[in-house]
Amino acid sequence: MSKHKNIAIIGAGLVGSLLAIYLRRRGYEVSVFERRNDLRDELNDEGRSINLALSNRGIRALEEVGLASEVKKITIAMHGRMMHGLDGALTFQPYGKQGQFINSISRSSLNRLLFGTAEAEGAKFYFNHRVTNIDLPETSVTMEANARGPAFKFDAIVGADGAFSAVRHAMQFTDRFDFSQDFIEHGYKELQIPAGDGGTFKLEKNALHIWPRESFMLIALPNPDGSFTCTLFFPFDGELSFNSLQSDEAIHRFFEKNFFDAKSLMPELISDFKTNATSSLVTMKCYPWVRSKTLLIGDAAHAVVPFYGQGMNSGFEDCKILNQLLNQHHDDWETAILHFQEQRKVDTDAIAQLALDNFIEMRDLVADAEFLLRKKIEAKLHELYPDQWIPLYSMVTFHDNIRYSEALNIGVKQRKIMDEVMQKTNIKSTWEHLDFEQLVRQLQAT
Repeated sequence: MSKHKNIAIIGAGLVGSLLAIYLRRRGYEVSVFERRNDLRDELNDEGRSINLALSNRGIRALEEVGLASEVKKITIAMHGRMMHGLDGALTFQPYGKQGQFINSISRSSLNRLLFGTAEAEGAKFYFNHRVTNIDLPETSVTMEANARGPAFKFDAIVGADGAFSAVRHAMQFTDRFDFSQDFIEHGYKELQIPAGDGGTFKLEKNALHIWPRESFMLIALPNPDGSFTCTLFFPFDGELSFNSLQSDEAIHRFFEKNFFDAKSLMPELISDFKTNATSSLVTMKCYPWVRSKTLLIGDAAHAVVPFYGQGMNSGFEDCKILNQLLNQHHDDWETAILHFQEQRKVDTDAIAQLALDNFIEMRDLVADAEFLLRKKIEAKLHELYPDQWIPLYSMVTFHDNIRYSEALNIGVKQRKIMDEVMQKTNIKSTWEHLDFEQLVRQLQAT
């Protein structure tokens, strides 16, 4: 495939915009179609947009296109979790070794930067263009605005249009296409803690705040303007659920009982709770990701729940790996995208499972004394043997040279070893005298 062929990217979100930059730098003609308005024309929503956690896998892709330093200017480092107990007690849990952190960033701010860069590289963006039909054999796209006109024909199509992808929908009508979507019982709602006087932070700035309450939780991520974007993860139905919080009084009582320290910082709680949408959480898997010259990427291929903070990062890593495969196969598009789906499928299945597992950890375990001791022992193992025992969270978040599937497999082995350790008599008082070298040998032998 000549580098000068035309590529259509459906979806101008984070992954589609980053991929447009990669492909333009390869010399491709790139057209990006997006059903929504150009968010750059909307009112400034700094500090009131959904926040994301940018970590090493995403940063590596941004480094490749020369944007990492610009992106870091609009991030806030989060060095660990700040746990808020029911009594207001605070417990800080570092994410990794000193100097390791994840980054809070506004989705809209990042998307604006990617739009601008892609356009400066020569990509053409078409907003308010909803896809109504994809002809996979013909590699053509029909838009709602042009429903009676001719389809737009391309040399290749990339579906980067999210979990409810129109491109994937077209693939679902083809033979032997596997698809599943699994909604969890919890939904989420965005809330706000505004900045203090002069843009001060009312909570610790450099932490991801979590209020774990077993069957539900509240989290808060910092914004550059001093505010925090909060997310309540809560069941849709049941005695304690979104459906049970219908009145102002019920909302007040619930937050006073479970998040009193956060509630005191939320002057617009009732308004935000009633106004902001309650959204669902889904894991979406499909295969194959390729039909003819059309490829699915990012959430269109592998949507995950947000509890490992890897949705955006895995999508950015998709772009990076696809670019590497295009290098390896000398821009033979059809060969590269087949290798891409073969390589990435196992890894995205792994992060989907890890994200579901981490919800249980964040919601139920992070305040549990036995869990905290387990983490303390693992931290000691990592301190003594930094290359032989890397905690699962660190493998996923800070070690982008370790594939998600490898991290999942190693994590299973580590968990089995640690389960045995935690069964030892008087482990709370004797853990510092464990044979740490033997534990590492045990991991290496499995």
